[in-house]
Amino acid sequence: MKFYRRSSPASRVPPMTTDAITRDASIMTSYVHPGAREAMRMVSGLKSDRFVVSRRRTGFGDCLWSLAAAWRFAQRTDRTLAIDWRGSCYLDQPFTNAFPVFFEPVHDIAGVPIICDDEINHRSFPGPFFPGWWNRPSIDCVYRPDQQIFRERDELDRLFQNEEDSDANTVVCDACLMWRCDQEAEREIFRNIKPRSEILARIEAIYRKQFEPYSIIGVHVRHGNGEDILGHAPYWADPERALRQVCRAIERARGLPYAKPARVFLCTDSALVLEKVSALFPDVFTIPKRFQALQAGPLHSAALGAEGGFSALIEMYLLARCDTVIRFPPTSAFTRYARLFVPRVIEFDLNDPGRLILTDETSQELVGL
Repeated sequence: MKFYRRSSPASRVPPMTTDAITRDASIMTSYVHPGAREAMRMVSGLKSDRFVVSRRRTGFGDCLWSLAAAWRFAQRTDRTLAIDWRGSCYLDQPFTNAFPVFFEPVHDIAGVPIICDDEINHRSFPGPFFPGWWNRPSIDCVYRPDQQIFRERDELDRLFQNEEDSDANTVVCDACLMWRCDQEAEREIFRNIKPRSEILARIEAIYRKQFEPYSIIGVHVRHGNGEDILGHAPYWADPERALRQVCRAIERARGLPYAKPARVFLCTDSALVLEKVSALFPDVFTIPKRFQALQAGPLHSAALGAEGGFSALIEMYLLARCDTVIRFPPTSAFTRYARLFVPRVIEFDLNDPGRLILTDETSQELVGL
């Protein structure tokens, strides 16, 4: 298996699925007041009465990447950005905005005012709305079929790509917006949004003890554990082959030059993957966490409680502090943070899952392996 070097990821939009039907209709419609073209301003002192609402209930990778796209549009069009993560897959309280549960409050990002607290339950956003679906009577907005969500994603994509503004006072971003912004927008989000202090303290403690004395090879294996993994599916068409590919990538990564002794740090949503990889690489280390039962679904699940979200953030932020990161599959947004900040990344070609690609920002030359 050969390594190829490239400087940026392929710009492919992975398919997305609808989130579970909203657990309470009022979550989805609480900020929508159709026909309220002169609706009240939400907060006195905001720079305008025009808004972008970034609405996600998925894993943190999708949430943050989609937020970056919404932020970029808000910045370009002089709007206030509202972060609405109610109904999060990490919580079982449908009215709780997940953002302040996991991240420190933020009031401004590069000049864009931010609303990100639980008071989103009591705020009204002025119409008209974009996409047009949100101008319907509230009762009709409760259920959005897949086709509608895909349509909204495409409408938002065209709006962002045309670099124009919408006449709507409120733009609702309630679709997966990965690949819908430039990388600098993503970096701006990650630079400005920080996990809560207690989560950062856990990250720093692990880093000092297990990372600092070594050069760390971070490995992320997104398995699904029985979930419909959609765009990741081609990488798992042959599970045994997939695990062999991951292990070959680890061997290749260990063969790269490092300043300190190399250690392998594994992050996965599958206890089975952990078992298989650890059998071949006994020195692999992980962060202790709860796994779902075999084939019971992903780790971003309300069944695990907020601790599941804490564990996810700890792994996400530690992966971004590795010396080399292996992404399997590269369609997983969980490793997007690491992809932007880690100097060496090994990932599997989107068009040929058997082909490894090495991105090395520390060298201008192809690294021979």
